[in-house]
Amino acid sequence: MSMVESVAYLKGLAEGLDIDATKKEGKLLSAIIDVLGEMATSITDLEEICDELDELVDIIDEDLGSVEEDLYNDDDDDDDDYEMEDEELYEVTCPNCNNIVYLDEEMIIGGEIDCPECGQKLEFDLDDCCCEDDDCDSHDCGCGCKE
Repeated sequence: MSMVESVAYLKGLAEGLDIDATKKEGKLLSAIIDVLGEMATSITDLEEICDELDELVDIIDEDLGSVEEDLYNDDDDDDDDYEMEDEELYEVTCPNCNNIVYLDEEMIIGGEIDCPECGQKLEFDLDDCCCEDDDCDSHDCGCGCKE
């Protein structure tokens, strides 16, 4: 039985007892039952609002979880993220679309990649390296030929 139904039952009992609403005790019981009715209605309304808000929060939480997965890419290990932060990146501008592409050493050593924006093949020639053949490991010239 809901609160509203319980208050309606109490009101029915009071009417069935033929309580005289003109006397002090009758006025008091009638006023108490009226207040209980208002409280029951307000509480029922609040429960409905809370249920709606709870559903909305669940929906927002699911959406936020999807955004977090997309944004933070939770599939990667923390170790992999740490290695990526320490890795030096090189900036290359595509001659076709002027898109800036960031590359790591392995990509440069591979010799070529396709521009992610326009698909133009970007080639890297390491023959013009400023380092002598064996000296690349001894200093960091930024030429990308270390391996």
